[in-house]
Amino acid sequence: MGTTSAVAAAAVAFVGSHLLLSHPLRGRLVRAIGEGGFQGVYSLVAVLTLGWLILAFRKAPLTAPLWTVGDGLWAVVTAVMLIASILLMGSLIRNPALPTGGQPVSFPEAARGVYAVTRHPMLWSFALWGVCHVAVFPVAKNIIVAAAIVVLALVGAALQDRKKEQLQPDLWPEWESKTSYLPFAAITTGRARLGGFGLHALAGGLVVWLAATWAHIPLTGWAAGIWRWL
Repeated sequence: MGTTSAVAAAAVAFVGSHLLLSHPLRGRLVRAIGEGGFQGVYSLVAVLTLGWLILAFRKAPLTAPLWTVGDGLWAVVTAVMLIASILLMGSLIRNPALPTGGQPVSFPEAARGVYAVTRHPMLWSFALWGVCHVAVFPVAKNIIVAAAIVVLALVGAALQDRKKEQLQPDLWPEWESKTSYLPFAAITTGRARLGGFGLHALAGGLVVWLAATWAHIPLTGWAAGIWRWL
């Protein structure tokens, strides 16, 4: 029988190894074993720690929920997950933070769409996912896993800014001046305008939201999202 402590240990290993390899250890390892070798080590550690986390989660007992989850909370979470899905799909196109394979980085002239909301739309979509899953499934092992995703996403976003400032000193600070780390902060301060969402963000986000929430039925045995009321 697994334990909640095992889930916590696996979560620390997953998040800690990812942050260490992505930032403080990356340069040393690339110099020692090359970019290809580093990617191999990174992928292996990610697979092993993620596998450990999944196994520990499955074996851990299902504890009593810490609070009652009613339709009101489900409605809020359903709406937030739609926003998260739009952020995720919108981040897949014209995202200066994504790897370019050595090609020159392309920065939008102005922050529009998901980038007006935050310059880290993909990572914030993961963080929102974590918060929503804590809200509607408040058992110990799920809180640990979801909190790990939130920490990895938000700390990773902050560290990404620091790394990009060093690697792209002529480009990233200018992009930071047009955008914000916190969602909607650039809009409220007048540095960006809400709007300009592409079809890939809105339609793609809607499709992902519908598909992912429906998938809870065959995968977990209970309905999520709008499927709870249909």
